[in-house]
Amino acid sequence: MHYIPQILFLLILLGGVGFFAKNVKSLVRNIKLGRAVNRTDRKSERLGNMVKIALGQSKMVRRPVSGILHIVVYVGFILINIEVLEIVIDGLLGTHRIFLEPLGSSIYGFLVGTFEVLALLVLVAVVIFWLRRNALKIARFWSSEMKGWPKDDANYILYFEVVLMSLFLVMNATDTGIQTAGIGNPISQFIAPWFSSLSADTLHVVERSAWWLHIVGILIFLNYLYYSKHLHILLAFPNTYFANLNPQGQFDNLESVQKEVELMMDPDADPYAAMDEDAGEPESFGASDVTDLSWVQIMNAYTCTECGRCTSSCPANETGKMLSPRAIMMKTRDRAEEVGKLLDKGEEINEDNKLLGNYITPEELWACTSCNACVEECPVNINPLSIITDMRRFMVMEESSAPQELNIMMTNIENNGAPWQYNQMDRLNWKDE
Repeated sequence: MHYIPQILFLLILLGGVGFFAKNVKSLVRNIKLGRAVNRTDRKSERLGNMVKIALGQSKMVRRPVSGILHIVVYVGFILINIEVLEIVIDGLLGTHRIFLEPLGSSIYGFLVGTFEVLALLVLVAVVIFWLRRNALKIARFWSSEMKGWPKDDANYILYFEVVLMSLFLVMNATDTGIQTAGIGNPISQFIAPWFSSLSADTLHVVERSAWWLHIVGILIFLNYLYYSKHLHILLAFPNTYFANLNPQGQFDNLESVQKEVELMMDPDADPYAAMDEDAGEPESFGASDVTDLSWVQIMNAYTCTECGRCTSSCPANETGKMLSPRAIMMKTRDRAEEVGKLLDKGEEINEDNKLLGNYITPEELWACTSCNACVEECPVNINPLSIITDMRRFMVMEESSAPQELNIMMTNIENNGAPWQYNQMDRLNWKDE
């Protein structure tokens, strides 16, 4: 009987970690649906980006109010959960605050006290976040794509944080040893009087209940991440590391097309040099589904925080066009999830239900001005423009589908060597006017 709590704790811990590992496996599989792309170059620069942007939150503070509040929640939540290590050891060994003796009351009290102050700051920040989203109704949180689950998910995570921080403070406030010694309780000492009328046994039950609910809540939160936009807590680091380091105005060229053009421009080139007997079936141009995207682009979609900074900065969206870079990422993630579920069932991918057309419309794609505002604004270096341009490339090069204005321009370039609809011999007539 003495070991029942430890056994129960071990089962809960294994269940929570095991389910999380299963979700991680599914996540990796879904990301690998994309094409291979090499992002292992310039390692020091990539590491610097990850440290500065993901860890240092450098792009978040461009909007100071939300940026500073986010840093408070981010730092507080990460540091406070250091105490999870102590909880796990206590739960497995049946001990209580095992780090108190080796660290000493001064160091241990300082650490726990710091966690309490951070817990209070997180609670304040979360309340402000909730008011900004639900009372002030800031426009970027109420776009058309932010209805149903996306809207609810944003609030659920706030409620999660309130519950977890509150349980941590209640756990400390009802711990008679901590309160009697007066260590590590700068905040909980003001909560402890709320429970002063309880007997010692009842107080112990409350403290143990808060302890159990806190660790179970953390495990639930850990597994909730996979289904939530808050997966960025984990993916922001690899996403910033593997982000595109080329200048934002630089578009990638398809190797097969570039080779053809180079041969055409070289009068001495062997026309058969472009033929490769081992090349197999030519690759498709651009992307029509998630399997045509790169694994980095799919990881971008899963990393999206749905904060809406990209959409609020998009000139096309601001002028009333259908395009929302945030919606592009959300729809890409939804399609990747759908394909993943089909694979889990052993079913084939439905070719009639693709990302292009069924999730993202041509009208959205052609509204993009390629200005890179969405890329510049994203706090974790997501690149919606790369998906947009790949899908537009597919429409033009595979389906010969483009707005009339572009078709006219491309026809003029082909026939006249210029975008304008007049003969090449007349191109310099302007100088005689």
